Amino acid sequence: MANGGPEIEQLIQLLARLPGLGPRSARRAVLHLIKKKDGLMVPLAAALDRAVAAVRTCEICGNVDTSSPCSICSDPRRIEAGLLVVVEDVADLWALERAGAGAVLYHVLGGVLSPLDGVGPDDLSIDALINRASVAKEVVLAVNATVEGQTTAHYITDRLAGTGVKVTRLAHGVPVGGELDYLDEGTLTQALKARTAI
Repeated sequence: MANGGPEIEQLIQLLARLPGLGPRSARRAVLHLIKKKDGLMVPLAAALDRAVAAVRTCEICGNVDTSSPCSICSDPRRIEAGLLVVVEDVADLWALERAGAGAVLYHVLGGVLSPLDGVGPDDLSIDALINRASVAKEVVLAVNATVEGQTTAHYITDRLAGTGVKVTRLAHGVPVGGELDYLDEGTLTQALKARTAI
């Protein structure tokens, strides 16, 4: 076999399934792992084994952690704050945590409504969100500014109407450090509509 045997070929094929890695990148990664077998490949294999055994999906919010409920849902300061941030997937939750979102709780929807892809309300954790929202002071819809994301936000807003829960969404517009000349028309229009007093 050109790639050195079935074990190596299988490793390349598995790595090529990861987002951002195609066959060529996977091949380079495997070669690097082989060259650094003792220093990188063996510890990586051990870490993967431990992760398979330890990783759980939080039964409350949908986050990925080594315990369920996760460390975020177990934090009393976050529970008292009453701010529930709704995200599409765990990557969005992690991004907000890296940005220092503060004492907030999260709810992972598991995607967005997309009739063309056959994704309806029952395919997402919207019912669980509606149940959790009853104890929140505010629900922040932190979904992507795509057609599907906005459709999902409208659907959730409609479902929460009449519950007395304040529903907000993330601001959209000019990014920090952004130059107006390089922004698309949709971003500029949204930024103008969402302008604030100085």
